[in-house]
Amino acid sequence: MSGFFEEVKRRKVYRVAAAYVIAAGGIIQLASAAFPAWELPNWALRLVIMLLLIGFPIALILAWAFDVTPQGIRATPSAPAPRMHRRRNVIMLVATGVIVSAIAGFFLLPRASAHKIDKSIAVLPFENLSDEKENAYFADGIQDDVLTNLSKIGDLKVISRTSVMPYRGKASNLREIGKALGVATILEGSVRRIGNRVRVNVQLINAENDEHIWAEDYDRDLTDVFAIQTDLAKKITGELQAKLSPAEKAQMTRKPTENGEAYLAFVQAHDLSCAFEDFDKLKQGEQLYERAIDLDPNFALAIAHSSQLESWFVHTSDPTAARREKARTLAERALQLQPDLPEAHLARGVSYYYGDNNYDAALKEFEIAQRGLPNESEIYLYIGAIQRRQGKWAESTANLEKAASLNPKDGWPLYNLADNYQMLRNFDAANKTIDRGLKVDPGGVGLWEMKSKLAIAEKGDLSVSEKAFQAVQSMPMNNEQKLRLAGSRANVFLLERKYQEGLREAESLQDDVLHAAFEQHLSDKYYLIGFARKALQDEAGARAAFLKAKDLLEAQLKESPDSPDMCILLAKVLACLAEKDAASAEARRATELLPESKDAFGGPEITAGVAEVYATLGDNDRAIEILDRLLSRPSAVTVQGLKVNPIWDPLRSDPRFQALLQKYGGKA
Repeated sequence: MSGFFEEVKRRKVYRVAAAYVIAAGGIIQLASAAFPAWELPNWALRLVIMLLLIGFPIALILAWAFDVTPQGIRATPSAPAPRMHRRRNVIMLVATGVIVSAIAGFFLLPRASAHKIDKSIAVLPFENLSDEKENAYFADGIQDDVLTNLSKIGDLKVISRTSVMPYRGKASNLREIGKALGVATILEGSVRRIGNRVRVNVQLINAENDEHIWAEDYDRDLTDVFAIQTDLAKKITGELQAKLSPAEKAQMTRKPTENGEAYLAFVQAHDLSCAFEDFDKLKQGEQLYERAIDLDPNFALAIAHSSQLESWFVHTSDPTAARREKARTLAERALQLQPDLPEAHLARGVSYYYGDNNYDAALKEFEIAQRGLPNESEIYLYIGAIQRRQGKWAESTANLEKAASLNPKDGWPLYNLADNYQMLRNFDAANKTIDRGLKVDPGGVGLWEMKSKLAIAEKGDLSVSEKAFQAVQSMPMNNEQKLRLAGSRANVFLLERKYQEGLREAESLQDDVLHAAFEQHLSDKYYLIGFARKALQDEAGARAAFLKAKDLLEAQLKESPDSPDMCILLAKVLACLAEKDAASAEARRATELLPESKDAFGGPEITAGVAEVYATLGDNDRAIEILDRLLSRPSAVTVQGLKVNPIWDPLRSDPRFQALLQKYGGKA
């Protein structure tokens, strides 16, 4: 054995083995870093390692057989030894090389994967260092434009604005932020504006180890602000090794406007219009968009965002023909100015969706917008919302999950996702989703409202509603949230048959505030009052309330004649007034406007309202037939919900209704 080691030393095999190991290690490290940039698969790295492992025993054999001399490569002369010893030494050399390669392969190959760069980023709100605090909007604008430029790059994952804004002004641990948002890198910065000079300082940070990857300072004229944003986006893209298509490069370098005042008005409007549940802020946003457009009539981006806000008003508070036409006209104007602007296609899609219920046309526009805004959470949300109306529940759920992943600190995508699971009666998934939302937004009125609805639908449990009220009543709320909470509380009191408390809660809703924010809910208020008074045997008071609701709805339907929600509520009111023919006609009108064949999500809600109308009119046959259909397919109707809701009391003594509850009770 000693002869073998002496021969290895004499032939300088040790030296070659050490050099080979060092060189192979360097090659593996270089390949693991470079292959991701070249977009080579992991098997390519494993192939390199395999070739290096196979080469090791070969290198040992060559080192044994040859030597490098001043005269060149020469065969190493054999030492005087028996032939059998020389053969044994060669066999031991090969065996050693194979064993070393096998051991190295055992440890290296399972772990062999290219060090793939995680191309995910969150752009935190930039700190405003200007003396004038109104320049905070300017800092927000730079941050928002950098975020928007990055979000247009399909090779990146960029967290939405809604999820990063809660970190404004907070000294948080960047590792914790990265973990909470699900990103590997974070961009933070500051902006100082003095007159017409702008100083921007930014740092790109590795969220996993809190190390700075890259930093940059800009000191430019105010007119160069868009060049700063473009340069930032390009450098960040380069640092993250993201691919840029020609279209993405073009979008990134395009200035939205040459008018500085218009830009500042747009930034303020955009900030205000993100407050979806604050009507006063939304109206301010509307005015500021109009100012931006007045200052620069060719400001296509501002026009597109203005259109989208108008469509939101159509959806939530003002479904009039005039408002729908305004939203549509603005979207078309933005597209005429800039046909390839993804935000303009998004605006037209929202107009088709909320204004016309034209789901196919809306989906086409959203798909175009998605190509230009691949990281826009809102687009996935809209696509998912339309797909569920088309009955494509699995596809819808996948897109809503994607929306939630891009906007992880916003409860709205999770609310919509829970709504999907509720319709499918998957209450386990629905409850888990709502709990995820409440971790993000513990004071979310809508989330607690959904949690309460789920408890009633699944178990007939009304106690969760009181817990929800206790959880949110101490939270700061705007008028719209207070109205929503009071309306929900009034509904729960009626379900509990606490009619006096429900009446008091409904009557506490102020007409002027309801009219200013959500005019449609004014008629809801008087319907609730009428229902409570009727249950309290106050026939005269009930009739007065129902007549008030009827007048309001008829006036609203003159402006919005194709609103299925208003039609079905009017049908319920007419049924309570015992106007049988008129109630039946309005119920038919509602189902014609929004049949389940057209809308698998909103249609069942209208159909359930029709069943309520027939139950109130005493037409048990038709009411039970409709409920049977609703219980057999995705809808919000459940056995437990039917058991607790007093609206179904006229059916309770009917054996067919009891048989219906038994039929589906085991499936609940």
